[in-house]
Amino acid sequence: MERGVPAPRTAEGAGPAWRRAWTSVEERLQLERLAYPVPRHANRFGYVLGGTSLAGMVILLVTGIWLAQYYDPEPAHAHPSVSYIIGSAPLGSVVRGIHFWTGNLVVITVLLHMARVFVTGSYKRPREFNWLVGLVLLAVTIGFAFTGTVLKWDQEAFEALGHNTEIGELLGTIGAWFSPEFTHSTEILVRIYMAHIAILPFALVLVLIVHLYQVRVHGISPLPAENDRAVEGGPAPERTGSTFSHHIRRMALLGAGLLGAGLILALLWAPPFGPAPNPDIEVTKPPWMFLPLYPFENWFGVRALLWVPAILFVALAAVPFVDRSRFMAARRRLVFVGLGAALVVGLAALGVYAWLGPVVQHMPEGGGM
Repeated sequence: MERGVPAPRTAEGAGPAWRRAWTSVEERLQLERLAYPVPRHANRFGYVLGGTSLAGMVILLVTGIWLAQYYDPEPAHAHPSVSYIIGSAPLGSVVRGIHFWTGNLVVITVLLHMARVFVTGSYKRPREFNWLVGLVLLAVTIGFAFTGTVLKWDQEAFEALGHNTEIGELLGTIGAWFSPEFTHSTEILVRIYMAHIAILPFALVLVLIVHLYQVRVHGISPLPAENDRAVEGGPAPERTGSTFSHHIRRMALLGAGLLGAGLILALLWAPPFGPAPNPDIEVTKPPWMFLPLYPFENWFGVRALLWVPAILFVALAAVPFVDRSRFMAARRRLVFVGLGAALVVGLAALGVYAWLGPVVQHMPEGGGM
């Protein structure tokens, strides 16, 4: 063969090794099917918040598996095991910090995602059911935050579990699972741990499947301006301009940013970890996502922790069935957007009020346990 003349390529086994390996993977997984078209605006920040939350859940899963290797949910050992994670376990302090801060960031991204859906009217026909599924996802996310708070088993955790027990008693038979008296064979902290690592993840996966299926069936909601032009007789909203595979890469990039933010926060501020529980005192306030409920508890007692969230979730669930206008733009839905803004401002104000105010004794002696 003459020098400088490339060897002939065959149809099979041609090209660099990495290309042949990718071709083999592609042949079996058919990943090119993910390149189906999606609207260009699907890659905007507001429209990838849901995917960013999902990426955050993956980070929480991985770091949670690591922490579970060193955590002991028995009440006598839970607090010392967290101390061991912080001081002795390999990378324990950093991994715990990433887990804690990513959990907080995921709550924020989930709330921002729902706010974006609300402001852009993306819950409207035919997406009403997916709005309800999103509310269930929000409840599961809050459940993760609550159970994670209890598992560190310091004073804050003990008082949080005491409130949980009181709410269970208000629910009667339905709330029996939340009571230490449900069974004497297993400590309630162990059952909270099982909820955190098994029940809630199982619920999350099931609800996510329904949520993602609905997005696949109905597509990503159009931009409000495009939808409203179509309602008025203009062109239909653009359904192309990008691909789902590019959308996934965008979500992965933001997920990496979430991981980086969690790592930076973990290195700068260690997650809170107080002394072992003392059942004779009540000296803590709830985490920030529960702070807006604290004033209601001050005014109306522990039962407010049951009724206020219930009323709030029922009101949010009713939104797509009350706002029946075909228009999605915020300027055409000023009443609903105004009510939503008032709710957000009100909850934020209550949170600040609770944060600045003193600790109030709510639980009976013994923390309700």
